[in-house]
Amino acid sequence: MMSSKSFKLLSLADFPRLKPFFESLRFPLAIYSLPSLIAWNSEANPTHYLLEEDLLLLKMGGMLLREPERDCLLLPLSPARDVTPPELEDIARRHCIPTLCFVPENYVDHFGASTVFDRFSLTEQPDYSDYVYRTTDLVELRGNRYRSKRNHISKFRKMYVETGRAAVEALSAANIPDALIFLERWCAENNRCHPEENPNLALESQASRILLEYLEFLEAQGIAVRIDGEILAFGIATTLTGSMKILNVEKADAHVRGLYQFLDQECARHLFGGVEFINKESDMGVPGLASSKKSYDPVKLIRSYEMSLRNRAGI
Repeated sequence: MMSSKSFKLLSLADFPRLKPFFESLRFPLAIYSLPSLIAWNSEANPTHYLLEEDLLLLKMGGMLLREPERDCLLLPLSPARDVTPPELEDIARRHCIPTLCFVPENYVDHFGASTVFDRFSLTEQPDYSDYVYRTTDLVELRGNRYRSKRNHISKFRKMYVETGRAAVEALSAANIPDALIFLERWCAENNRCHPEENPNLALESQASRILLEYLEFLEAQGIAVRIDGEILAFGIATTLTGSMKILNVEKADAHVRGLYQFLDQECARHLFGGVEFINKESDMGVPGLASSKKSYDPVKLIRSYEMSLRNRAGI
């Protein structure tokens, strides 16, 4: 029986070495993005990894599980094959970690519920279902369902874009310092990112900062919106699967009417060319975030599950 202490804490320096395991990814949950795993990694939300033959094993713990003392495994990744439920059982037993979390529904569908249920109990994680949108829907915003979004954008364009006060620019080394200044100010308002008062926003702020500072290294792309010479909004995207990218970060000054809606459309236009779907991650059970994501009329939710060993003898 192997100890889970053989896992190593994930770090920024691991990106080039681990990237090949994610290049043929078949799991459409945003948590399986390597840049995201690195950016969200912290003492409060640690991710560890282990290379075992042709597999990358990932172990998570901390805040996202809402049980800080508990660890779980993500689905193992391989550049060439899927890992079967019997293999998952063997891995869970050898590492004394009886639970896999953030298992996307397509894994269960692929192997069949009966094959999974032979070894694991299955529990949905409703707070961690990902919202997925068709890229063309968010670029074009056609139909009555997007009428209010178009109205907000139209008013923003008349006030700021058509008057030359606002411009969209790609994030780069030249303007990332300005984006970081905006992020700090965004956090400072109402003490948004204090770890004790807003632990989720504190982690999100950390992830945003890392993605900004290491944008090129993590192979992310982003845009910023500058108004009257000052960056007041930015978005960052990374690749997930061949047909889907993630909108990892979307921050805007809420005092500027229509800016969030304008930013969202511009992100869809500039950062998601060539892919069919935009993944906006989960709402983590935050009601306001859920309402915002639903307002863009997702084409589907990618359900997330926990799989726990039915027989824990020997663990």
